[in-house]
Amino acid sequence: MRMKGTEIFVESLRREGVRVVFGHPGGAILPIYDRLYDAEIRHILMRHEQAAAHAADGYARASGRVGVAMATSGPGATNLVTGIASAFMDSVPMVIFTGQVPSTLIGTDAFQEADVVGITRPCTKHNYLVLRIEDLARTIREAFYLARTGRPGPVLVDLPKDTQLSECEFVYPEEVKLRGYRPVLDGDPEAIRQAAVAILEAKRPVIYAGGGVIASEGAAELRRLAEMACVPVATTLMGLGSFPTEHPLSLAMLGMHGSWYANMAINRCDLLIAIGVRFDDRVTGKIAAFAPEARKIHIDIDPVEINKNVRVDIPIVGDVRRVLSVLNAELEARLKEHWTEAWEAERQAWLEQITEWKRIYPFCYDFDERVIKPQWVIEEIARVTQGEAILTTDVGQHQMWAAQYYRFKHPRTWITSGGLGAMGFGLPAAIGAWFARPDRPIIAICGDGSFQMTMQELAVVAEHRLPLKIVIINNSYLGMVRQWQEIFYNGRYSASDLRVSPDYAKIAEAYGLRGYTVRRPGELAELFEQELLASEPILFDVHVAAEENVYPMVPPGAAITEMILGPVGSKRIADSKESIA
Repeated sequence: MRMKGTEIFVESLRREGVRVVFGHPGGAILPIYDRLYDAEIRHILMRHEQAAAHAADGYARASGRVGVAMATSGPGATNLVTGIASAFMDSVPMVIFTGQVPSTLIGTDAFQEADVVGITRPCTKHNYLVLRIEDLARTIREAFYLARTGRPGPVLVDLPKDTQLSECEFVYPEEVKLRGYRPVLDGDPEAIRQAAVAILEAKRPVIYAGGGVIASEGAAELRRLAEMACVPVATTLMGLGSFPTEHPLSLAMLGMHGSWYANMAINRCDLLIAIGVRFDDRVTGKIAAFAPEARKIHIDIDPVEINKNVRVDIPIVGDVRRVLSVLNAELEARLKEHWTEAWEAERQAWLEQITEWKRIYPFCYDFDERVIKPQWVIEEIARVTQGEAILTTDVGQHQMWAAQYYRFKHPRTWITSGGLGAMGFGLPAAIGAWFARPDRPIIAICGDGSFQMTMQELAVVAEHRLPLKIVIINNSYLGMVRQWQEIFYNGRYSASDLRVSPDYAKIAEAYGLRGYTVRRPGELAELFEQELLASEPILFDVHVAAEENVYPMVPPGAAITEMILGPVGSKRIADSKESIA
């Protein structure tokens, strides 16, 4: 059957199970938009292309399916780049379609021409420029296959206008065969056996779990491993939700703003089991001082990550869920003959030490009845939602407080720009998450600085009456910038003051939404109780203590045990030196 390029595009997306696309039209992609007019695929008009990419990201993370974004050529395509780079850093499966000038004009500096393939080569898993209509169906099939398999990531397909309008016989490939691309899914059996032996022989093991656990749907296998072998679990920022925060074996988050007890456990462990992680600098701090006493197991689907930043003793390349399933079976078989009262006593002693560390230095802050503390805002959100909401965030202090104080129960309920740290991510990601999971409460926790970067997407919330809750942690600063300026730049607040800002509640009202300005703790608790789970969109502009800082904090270049636990001269810092000794 002969089809035009636009028809091939829509039919290919249908066969890939695409239900929703986030985008913004323009001249070079108008033929596809004209075809979408009659298609069953739902298109969500975002108000900026960056937001379209972030929405596709939020959709992918909340659902586990491939997110799809699209835009026109030139500035439309370049505006997508921040969202593409964020998805690339966080291994999010996305396919991005961009319009391009006709192939005969490529390279002539035509109106709205940009080499988006060249621009995005460093921040995509792969990208394509489709010059022949005969290649279009195969390219789309390959793009979705690449995005979702192996280590997930964004794939871009650039579509010249004449390709969209050309015609050929439609054949959709049943299989994808790419020379040189063979993701390894099953770990080496001998390495898995060695890992099982190492786990049983260790006296002070710790699991360090990341986003790869969630991407592989491996949370159940992770929990089984931890409970069966009595191993405490620390998660990365991207791994939050892979292990329940309130589980007795949980160490919460580790790293620069992680828990004191997680970082201490990493420092003292004799076996580190790294699962679906990349040993990011925000986790390791000074690499030479990271888990210095430990043998290291590293399980990851991407062989490039093995030994990239940290040398490991037992590397296992494979899909996390499949590797953990085999590892758990191996452990279960060996545990019966390995278990002794002495072995159990060793594990218990290690867990008791960690419990004591948790008691000494939990996440904490000083509550104040006169002013709202940002940490308390997150605790109230956790209390009202009972850990059942999907949270999206922007980047900065509010992001770290949400990671520290929310009580995560499930995977795919924490959506944040972790690797790239893109401001403006939270609101559009929440929009995408709602189209993936309309059955869950979805809360966008935003900084006042970040919110101003994409607040025009309130139009999308209003257009579709999405029952999102937008909580702005408003401290009238670029908070994390101000914190670093206070601690490392002698309080010289250069270009971080946001005291000249709009009334966000009135902006919400201008879009036909309800908005509240909240300044007192008592008012906030009552409002959240009544409105946080309401079935309509609401914005809460929560004014918090302006110069509150995120603690703990590991200074740049320091070991993860060299944590700042509170303001300089505070009792907390003095006590910590005694406890570490």
